[in-house]
Amino acid sequence: MTNFLFDTHAHLDLSPNFTEDINNIERLKIYTLAVTNLPPLYVKFKNKIESKYIKPALGFHPELLEKYQKFIPQMWNLLDDAKYIGEVGLDYKVAANSKSIQLRFFESLINKCDMLGGKILTIHSRNSVDDILSIIGSKFNSKFILHWYSGNLKNIDLAVANGAYFSINNAMFNSSNGIKIINHIPTDRLLLESDYPFVMNKNKIPFRVTDISEIVDNLAKNRNKNYDEMLGILNINFRKILSED
Repeated sequence: MTNFLFDTHAHLDLSPNFTEDINNIERLKIYTLAVTNLPPLYVKFKNKIESKYIKPALGFHPELLEKYQKFIPQMWNLLDDAKYIGEVGLDYKVAANSKSIQLRFFESLINKCDMLGGKILTIHSRNSVDDILSIIGSKFNSKFILHWYSGNLKNIDLAVANGAYFSINNAMFNSSNGIKIINHIPTDRLLLESDYPFVMNKNKIPFRVTDISEIVDNLAKNRNKNYDEMLGILNINFRKILSED
């Protein structure tokens, strides 16, 4: 089967060039999980998009929880029909003052996803990996991706044991800690993400979904493989996380 490109974490609804970006993703056939930051934004985006390649994800960003608690009931109402969930998680750096609210919400979310099963979550874990992994546990009845992981190496091992995948973006190759993290993640748990439009490229403009092949190339060099071989491995990983098994 022909290799394909994909992106597991892009904020397409925040694109400054929305129509152009959508058309380019369709043209290049890049399978894209389009995360959102609030339930009403998910509804709005979902109503605008009908695509084989772009899948909207129901999100509630931890940094927004305290201010937008009124949307929590809508999150629960939409959860049953949403296969893709994100961006969700915990943030103890930017949103440290709302830690208790975040914990209550994330615990409820994981419990609900566990009961429903078959979900795919893309998770924000800044300064909060210990609690993320403790809440998810080892028998979670859904699949999860740790987006832009920045925690310690020990927690990578625990996350892998509990079924985690890790989405790698371009910014992670620009720091020694990012390289250390990438080196420690098993090859069969690597996935791709642009985090568009929040990651900048070398020209200081947003790294786009359509630039995702650059990450494949960087990972190929990191793993001492050629581009096609690396993309083939990443395709296998992506298919596994999408599977119902």
